[in-house]
Amino acid sequence: MHQRAVLSSYRVLKVASIFSPKSKFCNPRNNGFTVFRAFMYTSAHFNNRRAPDPNDPSTLMKEDSISLCCKMWIDSFREPNKTVSNLTDYLRRFELWVLAYQKVSADDTGAYMPRSAITRSALEDLLALRNAVLDSRFKWGARLEFFIKSPRDKMDYESLSKRKIKAILTTTQPSPFQDRIVQEVLFMILEPIYEARFSEKSFAFRPGRTAHTALRVIRRSFAGYLWYIKGDLSTVLDGMKVGMVISALMRDVRDKKVVDLIKAALTTPVITTRPEDVEKKKKTKRKYQKKRVLADDEPKPDPFWLESFFGFAPEEAEKVPSWGHCGILSPLLANVCLDELDRWMEGKIQEFYRPSKNDVIWNSPEGEIEQGNTSWPEFVPTSGPDKTRKIDYIRFGGHILIGVRGPRADAATLRKQLIEFCDQKYMLKLDNESLPIEHITKGIMFLDHVLCRRVVYPTLRYTATGGKIISEKGVGTLLSVTASLKQCIRQFRKLNFLKGDRDPDPQPCFRMFHATQAHTNAQMNKLLSTMVEWFRYADNRKKIVNFCSYIIRGSLAKLYAAKYKLRSRAKVYKIGSRTLSRPLKEKKGQSPEYHNLLRMGLVESIDGLMYTRMSLVPETDYTPFPMAWRPDHEKALLEYIKLSDRKTLEEQQNYLKEQGLVSPQDYISMLVWNYKRNAVPVDQRSLLLGPGKEKDDERNESSDDEEGVHAAEI
Repeated sequence: MHQRAVLSSYRVLKVASIFSPKSKFCNPRNNGFTVFRAFMYTSAHFNNRRAPDPNDPSTLMKEDSISLCCKMWIDSFREPNKTVSNLTDYLRRFELWVLAYQKVSADDTGAYMPRSAITRSALEDLLALRNAVLDSRFKWGARLEFFIKSPRDKMDYESLSKRKIKAILTTTQPSPFQDRIVQEVLFMILEPIYEARFSEKSFAFRPGRTAHTALRVIRRSFAGYLWYIKGDLSTVLDGMKVGMVISALMRDVRDKKVVDLIKAALTTPVITTRPEDVEKKKKTKRKYQKKRVLADDEPKPDPFWLESFFGFAPEEAEKVPSWGHCGILSPLLANVCLDELDRWMEGKIQEFYRPSKNDVIWNSPEGEIEQGNTSWPEFVPTSGPDKTRKIDYIRFGGHILIGVRGPRADAATLRKQLIEFCDQKYMLKLDNESLPIEHITKGIMFLDHVLCRRVVYPTLRYTATGGKIISEKGVGTLLSVTASLKQCIRQFRKLNFLKGDRDPDPQPCFRMFHATQAHTNAQMNKLLSTMVEWFRYADNRKKIVNFCSYIIRGSLAKLYAAKYKLRSRAKVYKIGSRTLSRPLKEKKGQSPEYHNLLRMGLVESIDGLMYTRMSLVPETDYTPFPMAWRPDHEKALLEYIKLSDRKTLEEQQNYLKEQGLVSPQDYISMLVWNYKRNAVPVDQRSLLLGPGKEKDDERNESSDDEEGVHAAEI
């Protein structure tokens, strides 16, 4: 200890130089105070220079996690074709692990947890999980030993009995909390890489691309096709061989740590309950059970209207892949594997395209529809042997739709090649029945919408020679995208809202029997509003929404008739009106009027059911869909990359200077800012900033070394 004190005193004297004859602190009155101040500064200076503790989580969070994710997206879209091999550096970033912990905790507890609310022990456990992943000590699907536990998990695993331990190890359990954190980190790293590379023909399991986007693309681009091939490749979503998934992943990602993590997630077996155990549990189940009370930090289950709307999910969107322990990575990996099919189909689109100058659409080498009839872009003339031959393709999850304009032989040839490709690439045995070729006149079902052709006779006006305007009747077809009424009835019957097909009869919604009238009407209004949004682009939007409103209104009327003992729907409508907005429980002479109770705040306001008349349903949205459409986040990324390019900035500055929109002084200041931002060499900076500026910069840099002396002077 004595030697350390002597050494530190020597350093103080050497750094401060307070006993130098040239020093102005040589005054004997000030020497004691100066030594004390210099000693305090030097000790703080050496403490600050100490290496950061790798086990301290607070020192590892150097950057904001959102800005780090934005940087990953920008880098991926700036070089979309670059093979990535340095993902382990992002895997070490503790900011991503904290963000993943916040997201998983929000899913687990139902409330967002800010960074300041995360406890020190949770951060240390999270750091231990990160180090275990980096050191290859992490194991997927752990049941008893965890690096970090959920804030809701209060169980003491060390004091469990053998029976409970056996039950945990042999029955189906939800994905562990720490597994979901690792999945979230991998997802945040891999998603920007592949979103910059995926084909524009795929629309499922991707941000900004929904079923509505697919329907709008079909309405815009599939108007001229006669033959359609609809394929169901959803068996691929059930699972693929690990070698196929890893080979598809390694086409763009060559980081061994990330690839090994995903490979371990795919190969680690998932423990599930055996069927005989489930039957035994059903036999020993009690007849009467108490209602389960939610904990304070437990998220509430989905409301009834949301569960009902999920029951209307189309066949193409019902299946979500879940491969091994990959969790939320499974849809991304499925798109990675099926992206090879998208690229192969893009090549076939170029191969089958044969333009014809006699055609009014797709007669250019690029095949864009804007080359056709600009007065009515949706107008499609009838096809023939002298018309343009073209195909188009779209994929939503594991379901594909191919449109062919030309003879049926082209569709048959393409189907044969597609069967061979799926057999070689995915080992998927398809036949002609699984890939049927249907004509547009029969109607093609896709995403619960029927694609059919509607013959129209428009009045075409054009200017002939001599300036004379001629009006004549034309014949053409329009692509009609209508919601399927049969499919809607089938979904309602599955949810027990009605029975029968030819003459559907609404059934009472007994799930809402114990809810109040106001709450029940509010739930059904939310269901109707979401269904109106779902059928936004259907040609028969008014008709299909009015039918849904009729079914829901009849179901509620039967429910209220059984609940309030009113015997019939007619009596319910008589008391509660057509929209069921009047209270059904009130009786004359026994309670005050409803409007008086409502004014005093003693009862809930009852909202009537929406869309009880067809005139109240909004019109179909026919907003034109652009050809080079991209989601908003991709537009922002590409625009940012373009504006941050040095050439773009120089072009804009030269244009502003030529137009005289800025003064010479403003132009010089703009150049100074540009060169400072892009780290201009010293010789160019000296030309812009003028003589003497470099010396000032050097003087500012050298002043940092004298900071200790300045602090001592103070």
